[in-house]
Amino acid sequence: MLNLVDIRVGDVLAMLAQIPSNSIDCVVTSPPYWGLRDYGVEGQIGLERSLGEHLAIMVRVFREIRRVLKPQGTLWLNYGDCYAAAPNGKPAEAYKTDGSDDRTFRDKPFSTVGPIYQADRNSARGTIRHSDGEQRFVTRREHGGRVVAGGFLKPKDLCMIPNRLAIALQDDGWYVRSEIIWHKPNPMPESVYDRPTSAHEKIWLLTKSEDYFYNHEAIREPCSPNTHARLSQDVQNQVGSLRANGGTRPDRPMKAVVRATGPNSRINVDRVPRSRKLAKPGSGTKNNDSMDAALAIMPVTRNARNVWTIAPKAFRDAHFATFPPALAERCIKAGTPLTVCGCCGAPSGCGPICETFDRVPGVVLDPFGGAGTVGLVAQEMGLRSILIELNPEYAEIAWRRIYGPSVGPIREQHFITSELRSAA
Repeated sequence: MLNLVDIRVGDVLAMLAQIPSNSIDCVVTSPPYWGLRDYGVEGQIGLERSLGEHLAIMVRVFREIRRVLKPQGTLWLNYGDCYAAAPNGKPAEAYKTDGSDDRTFRDKPFSTVGPIYQADRNSARGTIRHSDGEQRFVTRREHGGRVVAGGFLKPKDLCMIPNRLAIALQDDGWYVRSEIIWHKPNPMPESVYDRPTSAHEKIWLLTKSEDYFYNHEAIREPCSPNTHARLSQDVQNQVGSLRANGGTRPDRPMKAVVRATGPNSRINVDRVPRSRKLAKPGSGTKNNDSMDAALAIMPVTRNARNVWTIAPKAFRDAHFATFPPALAERCIKAGTPLTVCGCCGAPSGCGPICETFDRVPGVVLDPFGGAGTVGLVAQEMGLRSILIELNPEYAEIAWRRIYGPSVGPIREQHFITSELRSAA
């Protein structure tokens, strides 16, 4: 199998700085969630003492990602929410010390209760102004002429981090194109009795420009049985409704389905007599007959909707925060061209000169590579990928997961690491 996965070990900003501008076709990633887990690596993202600091570093990282992304590229950003709480019981560090850490979730590394922006710190992008009162803490941070939402996270508050992050990225120049709900049919059980159990996370589709590559055909969904039943009903004998279609047809009841009949139709309903619309060839106007023929074909698929039901998939090899391959696959299929021009890098090329160059696989980036799910899926699709991972242990896990346990350590395969780069 051709080695298409480039694993780079080191700080995400340092590694991103080494990637040329406008060179990545698609980014699919799930950053470390704020205040959730301590991965035991110095410099890790997610342990900032305030949510405001976490959002600030996220904006900085994704600003660099926007630089390396091609103009027509897309970013698929998975981020789950959490509730503000203080640590209780045995902390994660204690499990590591006594050797009983199995890398499952134990406890929050620190309290996430408190001001969203620390009152005693100045942001690198502006000055924090605050006023406090009884169970209230109002904070504001000014930057670029805008005021970023502040406030105080109370115990049991839903932190709303995915939405805050999307808004912060939108303010920084990203286009927020879709809010996708990743519905988990088998969510983690929760011992709570004062709210519903959480069964979803969010995926944001963001772009750096108005026009971008999006392969909607690659992720079309099967039509539901209800769609077929609705399109197969007896239109001839329907009574219809005077209120249907916003009342735009007051002369007669509006039928629920406009469905054609004829020799190619799958519906055994007599044709309703009506006048025929005739158009001249080449006029661009559809005749009734052509519309009937199009409608007579029972649809099999529909445009993908923004609720994706995908079951989480366990991966126990020393990394517990992985998203399922099926989720990464759907994002990669929609956002990554299988091949691009070897000259300009565009999916369809930019001129006659491009026709003389071979086409090459598209490139997917995961700046928080973790266990290598994005690289694994991209490899199976014949795409190139770059994974950035701060923890060398996880980089080794990703390497073995992608190429199998029989291969040697990652450094023996001459893949790019921060150490190799510095030595060079």
